[in-house]
Amino acid sequence: MSTTYRLLLLSTPFILWHCLWQYSTTPRPKAYPRVNFPPKKYQWYQDDICPFTFRFPAYAQVSYDTIFFDTIPEDPCWVNLHIPDLQATWHLTLKSLNKYALEYLIHQSFTLAYQHTEKAEYIRTSEIHDSNRHIYGTLFYIGGDAASNIQFFLTDQTQWFVRGALYIRTTPNKDSLKPVIAFLQKDLDTLLATFHWKPRQLHGQRHQSALTLYQSAPNP
Repeated sequence: MSTTYRLLLLSTPFILWHCLWQYSTTPRPKAYPRVNFPPKKYQWYQDDICPFTFRFPAYAQVSYDTIFFDTIPEDPCWVNLHIPDLQATWHLTLKSLNKYALEYLIHQSFTLAYQHTEKAEYIRTSEIHDSNRHIYGTLFYIGGDAASNIQFFLTDQTQWFVRGALYIRTTPNKDSLKPVIAFLQKDLDTLLATFHWKPRQLHGQRHQSALTLYQSAPNP
């Protein structure tokens, strides 16, 4: 038996052991469950209850808040766009500028967004301004393991104020939720691009009638 062959036999177990040790101690990247996203398809939100319209995902289910801290919400136009496949919900709440000062509602929206500072890696804002559609507001991108990664508000500065927030019913994890948030961001882009206030003459009386019926209903 040659010397070279003997050395190969002696060294082979050590080489194998080294490879196995390296394989077993090298940390592997975390794997997350694969998310099956529904195909993109949109439809118009049309309802006499709310003074606005927009396009939203066909895979979202529309519902309305009927209870808020053991009482009914102050307006029937508190809309939820729930996406069951992703356990995600866009919450939209309407406020009347006849009841609240615009400055107060803007300050409240910033306060609610920055409540996530402890968990957020960053909070980036983007101004929304479209004078043709009378839409003004701010978009909040909240990075990190925050409970709500996207929030926004829209107003016509004279009559209405809408605040929106995205919540996903799972433990916040920026890595596993990154593709989900990116997918939902496109839905928000569509909502904002198609958002319109209804004409006051068309909507004002209908909303007031709905509000009167809503407020006269007994508490749940």
